[in-house]
Amino acid sequence: MSETRINAAAVLPAPELALEVVAASAAVHVATPTLHFRLRADEPTGREVYMVALSTLIHIDPGLRSHDVGSRELLVDLFGAPERWAATTTSIVWAQVDTLVPSFTSTTELTVPVVCNYDLEVAATKYLYALPDGEVPLSFHFSGRIFYRGVDGRLQVVMVPWVSAAYRLPVSTWRRMIDQHYPCSGYIRLQEDTLRLLQLRKAQRGLPTFDGAVAELLEGAE
Repeated sequence: MSETRINAAAVLPAPELALEVVAASAAVHVATPTLHFRLRADEPTGREVYMVALSTLIHIDPGLRSHDVGSRELLVDLFGAPERWAATTTSIVWAQVDTLVPSFTSTTELTVPVVCNYDLEVAATKYLYALPDGEVPLSFHFSGRIFYRGVDGRLQVVMVPWVSAAYRLPVSTWRRMIDQHYPCSGYIRLQEDTLRLLQLRKAQRGLPTFDGAVAELLEGAE
């Protein structure tokens, strides 16, 4: 009888993994802007999973939503003239995150944290900043390794097949996260020489802030 049980167990399939993105929220009490994506992981064969080393690649897919006139004006330097957008609005790589999923059977939920920045020279940030409302089409691409116990109790490994999942992130969620860290403000990166010149201009004009110095220069240009 014991030999029959062992033989039956020996032909059990290796664990599989189905993944779905179910929610997103702005992380609180963190030093940098961070989005938490909540994922549901299902293992349909009934095998106990010891651990999953999961790699998640996240793309923004601009071609899957419409854009108003204001957004198109802000995104000209990213995608070119609007009449070319059918060819230029290709996917933008946003983030790659490695996550360890602890032991579970059948189903579990996990959080994939995505640390964000507010540098408007970064393509993903530039695109998100240009959207006034609606949703951001995202595609999640998963790979990695599933660790599980074999019949003899030894640790076995099987690869996570390259699978994808779609999710539409509300623009309001991203803006709420940014507002927690940069309320009513933005961020641009300047070369050191440019920053020094701007600092001299600010001091010479008796202006209290860098924002005031830039605003004065823009008014003069107009």
